Amino acid sequence: MGDQRKKSAKAFKKAEKVIPGGVNSPARAFSAVEMDPIFIEKGEGAYLYDIDGNQYLDYVNSWGPMILGYNPPQVIKKLKEQLKKGTSFGAPTEIETEIAELIVDFYPAVDKVRMVNSGTEATMSAIRLARGYTGRDKIIKLEGCYHGHGDSLLVDAGSGAATLGIKGSPGVTENTAKETIVVPYNNQQAVEKVFTEYGSEIAGIILEPVTGNMGVIGPEPGYIDFLRKITRKNGALLIFDEVMTGFRLARGGAQELYKIEPDLSTFGKIIGGGMPVGAYAGRREIMDYVAPVGPVYQAGTLSGNPMAMQAGLATLKELKNKKIYTQLEAKAEKLEKGFKKNIEELEFPAYFNRVGSMFTLFFTAKKVKNYQDVKSCDQKLFAAYFRNMIEAGIYLPPSQFEANFISLALSEENLDQTIAANYQVLKKLKAEL
Repeated sequence: MGDQRKKSAKAFKKAEKVIPGGVNSPARAFSAVEMDPIFIEKGEGAYLYDIDGNQYLDYVNSWGPMILGYNPPQVIKKLKEQLKKGTSFGAPTEIETEIAELIVDFYPAVDKVRMVNSGTEATMSAIRLARGYTGRDKIIKLEGCYHGHGDSLLVDAGSGAATLGIKGSPGVTENTAKETIVVPYNNQQAVEKVFTEYGSEIAGIILEPVTGNMGVIGPEPGYIDFLRKITRKNGALLIFDEVMTGFRLARGGAQELYKIEPDLSTFGKIIGGGMPVGAYAGRREIMDYVAPVGPVYQAGTLSGNPMAMQAGLATLKELKNKKIYTQLEAKAEKLEKGFKKNIEELEFPAYFNRVGSMFTLFFTAKKVKNYQDVKSCDQKLFAAYFRNMIEAGIYLPPSQFEANFISLALSEENLDQTIAANYQVLKKLKAEL
């Protein structure tokens, strides 16, 4: 298939002339897997099709939101209806209230929701709100967790920053970085030490409750509960970045899965049904600190865009049916069993992590529980695995540091095909080790 991507290669060279790196987000760069990016023409169901006409079974899901698969009829119908009415008004619509009501219904920790345009905007706004509400400046983040490219959070980030080997970023001032304290994920002692030293200065702690931007890693038993208790004890806010995990791990996200209520939550991906959208949400007394009722300013011309709201609302209405999550779990469990069997039979140095319909195959033989473990993975081996899976027609995230996503559109046959491809690729790579 490599020789059959000539149009993608040509498109990339053209893009490089007018777009930095030829892509509009570093996550789309294929440099870590020693390939040119694949340019996509369309998606349908569980498949992506590139501009050369090649077909791929997709486990990127547009980085998470396509939980129903591509072009679900319910979503397309609402988008067509809205298109006839108008794409943007910069004024309130009833759709915004309806989707906010659904989010409040699904998440017990949420009383009010503010719509924004991206996950980055959501986390930036949540941090500003936490600082404004508490009157404190410092934020704790967890090593390897990525919360978008906001200045105060682009420190020891995972995902694209890790893939490109960027520690922090030029342009982030030293003073801004100083207000962010980074601690290892799944390490209670480190958090205790920071609160002992800076407790009265800490506005909050933000984390991906299940990480997706250093690969999928779940919290160790008792870890999330510990964070909830120590933040309450010190008057700090607990902020869940559920941009990836929200409405995916369960209808009520990671907070439903682990039975923990954060003070603030950020959402994205699925709540836009594939359209650009983000949101931050939380308890009434905190959210009422946001303008125009409160002193913390945040605004956006396209916030609550009717196209995005219609796509998101149609998606969330489908997710009201909890049987969907039973189906997703069954598909994910089948894939996990297949991959783990392949690893065991071939005695291949790899470790499989999964939480719900998110998973990562780490190219290390040891258990992966934090960012340091992830950094020990064999990225050259992952790159070879990625290229071979692409040739087998399986589209994966082009980074060891990313989550893979399962959609409802994947059939039993699709999963069998993926497991079989995984076996053949691992077998080939094992022979070359």
